[in-house]
Amino acid sequence: MLNERVVIEINRIKSKYHDAQSSLLPALYVVQREYGWLSPDAVAAVGDVLNVPRTTVKGVATFYSMFRHKPMGRHLIQLCTNVACMIMGAERLVDILKTRYGLEPNSTTDDGRFSLVVMECIGACATAPAMLVDTDFYDNLTEERIADILENYK
Repeated sequence: MLNERVVIEINRIKSKYHDAQSSLLPALYVVQREYGWLSPDAVAAVGDVLNVPRTTVKGVATFYSMFRHKPMGRHLIQLCTNVACMIMGAERLVDILKTRYGLEPNSTTDDGRFSLVVMECIGACATAPAMLVDTDFYDNLTEERIADILENYK
């Protein structure tokens, strides 16, 4: 299930830790980075590579919200909808993503370009509203700015 490069990277990570279970989070991150999400087969394969029970791997993978369990678009938009961002217009930005891109929360555009996850907080209250696109951080968002930003992600 996992390609050779991923297995090599997981084994390299495993060698840095006292026990294999301690390498679970970085190993799962490697798999998600490679495939875009954690399929049940990928979760099982991580357990096999690390020699950690599959149920333990599944428990860790499903506990943390940073791991995705369904296919995602090429780019992941994480829009903060906490109180500060809502007061500063995040709800309007969600509406714009719906109308302009056909993108509902927890969905993917028809062309597979974007997936949207609304986040409770990304720690940017002073410069709200804010979002991440993949690992890129953006704040002080407006309707125009969000469109300009997303234009750069093909």
